[in-house]
Amino acid sequence: MAESSPRSLQDPPSSAPDENEFPFGYPTSICEDVPGQKFLCSNCHNILKKALQTLCGHRYCSACLTWIVRNNKNAICQKCKEEDPNTLGEESLLAEERAFGDAAINKEISELRVHCVTLGCSWSGIMRDFEEHQSLCEYALIPCHTGCGHVVMRRKLADHLENGCVNNVTVCQQCQSSLASSECQEHSCEGSLCKEQKPVQTETASKEKQSHCTSSASKDGCCFSEVGCAFRGSKEKIQEHEKAAVGTHMLLLLQHMRQLQGALCSKGFSPRPELSLKSAGKSICELQIPAGLGLSRDPELDCFPGPEDESVLQQLVREKVISELENKLHVFENIVAVLNKEVESSNLEILAFRRQSELDQNIIRGLELKIAELHQCLMQKDAGLSSLHKSLLFSEQASYDGIFLWKITEVGRKLQDSVTGRTVSLYSPAFYTAKYGYKVCLRVYLNGDGTGKGTHMSLFFVVMKGDYDALLPWPFRHKVTFMLLDQNNREHIIDAFRPDLTSASFQRPVNEMNVASGCPLFLPLAKLQSPKHAYVREDTLFLKCIIETN
Repeated sequence: MAESSPRSLQDPPSSAPDENEFPFGYPTSICEDVPGQKFLCSNCHNILKKALQTLCGHRYCSACLTWIVRNNKNAICQKCKEEDPNTLGEESLLAEERAFGDAAINKEISELRVHCVTLGCSWSGIMRDFEEHQSLCEYALIPCHTGCGHVVMRRKLADHLENGCVNNVTVCQQCQSSLASSECQEHSCEGSLCKEQKPVQTETASKEKQSHCTSSASKDGCCFSEVGCAFRGSKEKIQEHEKAAVGTHMLLLLQHMRQLQGALCSKGFSPRPELSLKSAGKSICELQIPAGLGLSRDPELDCFPGPEDESVLQQLVREKVISELENKLHVFENIVAVLNKEVESSNLEILAFRRQSELDQNIIRGLELKIAELHQCLMQKDAGLSSLHKSLLFSEQASYDGIFLWKITEVGRKLQDSVTGRTVSLYSPAFYTAKYGYKVCLRVYLNGDGTGKGTHMSLFFVVMKGDYDALLPWPFRHKVTFMLLDQNNREHIIDAFRPDLTSASFQRPVNEMNVASGCPLFLPLAKLQSPKHAYVREDTLFLKCIIETN
């Protein structure tokens, strides 16, 4: 299966992303720490954005997978190609409907610590808040929306529009002159109005046209722009500005009232009490003043305020702000009281959890001690069972009449072990001359010992330490007969000896067993392995020991 498009799946799209966005994955440079391989897109190798997992188990950005499928017919997962081209199958075929959203990895990515890489910006946070910051970053370079071709910092866009943008102009309807936004407030011509502006009329001006070109507040401008405030910004910034600049706005409003009084006087209006400052005050009230300021026009106002009225106005504003702050302080005090109660409740719960934790720890320690005791007891029981098992085996194989038949299996392997020195000799199970008689066993060297080493099989008799040795006569005096049985019952090998009463081998044992004594040249090895005899059949031989107890 081959791709029909010559373009590589790894090539990024040529179209640039939107301002402050990374549709084809976030760059790894924004991360505080080096991101793990599981967070990277298999196509763009950036941090996954809206991760999708394919049937083959690899992850892609949603936009990357869409782009790959759109531009490549029968697209195959590039990761599968790189890992093992010989194992490509149906699951390696890429299609949007064959992929599903990887919620787990998206959640992990949203918690990654990141920072803004725009020069001058010190913002840091988690990936979940990164795109929101990108749309608000004051240091991001953005194109001017008027189409003038300039690219400026977002924080300097308002200044650019006001002072440097060649496309940000208004046209006066009367004189048809083009005005920059910064000039519009100062421009005036007889009976003219700027486009986009609404006339500010007084009660007297309703009969006679009065004009004053002012620029309207743009969608991102302060609502006091009509009286000279040049602040621009987002809605949140404007709200903060309006709360912080109440005094400044009052001064601008006062200055505007005085300018209006001068304009009225220059037009020849007489300062009649009923038309002087009452009319101007009403006109000022028609301006867009935020309701949150709580300012109202005095209905008995008869003249424009002077310096002493300005101080009174400032005092009123100050008292209003203090009242609002006191209200907020009261609210915060209530919140703090509630939080204190919650903290006390939380402390009590924490103390209860700690006590419970201590009790649980004590219980755990007690259980651990019990487990250790039971483990020790279990080990002792295992050792006892092992000892009983051995005793049972010995009891099953033991005889109490002085006659013992020893079956030796795997003769070939054991003979080879004897030749190599791995297992030089073999001991038989213990047997007895009587119920309360001597305890003895046999010892065989399959490859010989002493004078018979390498040429004969050596067979020895061993007197062992028994439970009733104190009641038995010593030294051991009974005749011992060895037999290697021919399994065809034709020619048994028989040898016998009487104990040497002076030998230490037949004295009362001091250790577990005495030194073995017997026949070092019991049987030539050649005869043992001869096919003419049946001493070894099916890799098994039988040795018999007879002790004369009369």
